[in-house]
Amino acid sequence: MRNVTRRKFLASSVLAALYGVSGAGAAQRPGQQATPWRNWSGSVVANPAGRFSPSSEHQLADFLASTHGQLRPVGAGHSFTPLVPTEGHLLVLDQLTGLLSYDSSANTACFAAGTRLSDMGAPLARIGQAAINLPDIDRQTLAGATSTATHGTGIDFKCLSGYVTELRLITPSGEVHDLTNSSEPGMFDAARVGLGALGIVTRITMQNTARYRLKQTTWVDKTSDLLKDFDRQASTHRHFELFPLVHSEYSMALATDETDEPINNPPQSPEEEAGFDLIMQGWMKVPPGVRGPLVNALAEQIEPSERVDESYKILTNVRNTRFNEMEYSVPLHNGAACLQEILETIKEQKIDVVFPLEYRYVSRDDTMLSMSSGDEDHAAISVHRVAPEDYRPYFDVIEPIFWKYGGRPHWGKIHHLGALQLSQLYPRFEEFRSIRQQLDPQGRMLNAHLRKIFGVDG
Repeated sequence: MRNVTRRKFLASSVLAALYGVSGAGAAQRPGQQATPWRNWSGSVVANPAGRFSPSSEHQLADFLASTHGQLRPVGAGHSFTPLVPTEGHLLVLDQLTGLLSYDSSANTACFAAGTRLSDMGAPLARIGQAAINLPDIDRQTLAGATSTATHGTGIDFKCLSGYVTELRLITPSGEVHDLTNSSEPGMFDAARVGLGALGIVTRITMQNTARYRLKQTTWVDKTSDLLKDFDRQASTHRHFELFPLVHSEYSMALATDETDEPINNPPQSPEEEAGFDLIMQGWMKVPPGVRGPLVNALAEQIEPSERVDESYKILTNVRNTRFNEMEYSVPLHNGAACLQEILETIKEQKIDVVFPLEYRYVSRDDTMLSMSSGDEDHAAISVHRVAPEDYRPYFDVIEPIFWKYGGRPHWGKIHHLGALQLSQLYPRFEEFRSIRQQLDPQGRMLNAHLRKIFGVDG
């Protein structure tokens, strides 16, 4: 068989789900009052009493001050946990978007909270700025991504919330708070990763850097060898991550560094998009217990590849094929062992999954509730299941492994922890609960999921 390029490999229906290079997804638009709401993957459904989409912060504050009942903010619907569902009103910030102001000397920029990450790169480039780091999906709103501590890759890089320098929070009573680390540090640390439980974030100022270009190199090697060398690679490259192939001895490695090389990131050709699915579909029909040699043989044919582009075009991807995801972070020293146990469990139990895992490092930060808050760096590990399939049997087997290694859940990804377990994982958990009670004493911003997380009766 001819050598297989990375692009051909990713063109398959399986790995395309990870990188977003096939399929098409329609953006969800706010409907009428009685229209049901679904998240991006379709796994979470709600029937809100109504929707309110303010055209200004003043209109939002008036609505909050003059109404009663349950409220939940909604962004792009990219959370897999039931953060959004409510029988009350959904607050849709689709009209609060765009670049509001910037400071060239400080490399900061303020965006309206409903701005999609995909709509930030070009405006920042025009003013000579770029995000310091970005997650690998660009469809979330800025408020949704920061409120759930969404992160990218890199031992030297914090989650997005760690780069917030100022934000505006409107509480359920309509009171406006402009928060910084110097003005109200406790409330600021809580609101940067607030899960939408404190009020509505309407604008966010981010610490950025000067505009830059990235070169990403991709190759395949034995997972065991890549893990042995992971710390060196992570300290050598600006970004380094692995995509371990399940039922296989191999992983795909991605190393990303700043460069002055010319842009070289051509679009995928029709030939790369078609045909290779037939290969993948063939071995996908093979039982998991004997699938390994076929996956290994395929992985061995993937050629190294490179691409160069503006930073935001390299760091983020459009994922149109829908999936559900569980992600936990574990203390850095537990990362490799946790990943290896997950891979062995999938193999030993012959779990019929083909979606690669994702393994990366994230730097510590000083927010209250991010996956890496506190005094330890963390390794983040993700497992996925394509949306039409029932993720629960697979995730139910894997989740206890995360617990064994001291894992903290990503707030936007599927997990089953409640207040008792979470209070033991986050040193400032009780401080957050106190601030939440102070800002929302009536619990207007809570739903059943958040009541479980924060241990609130009712």
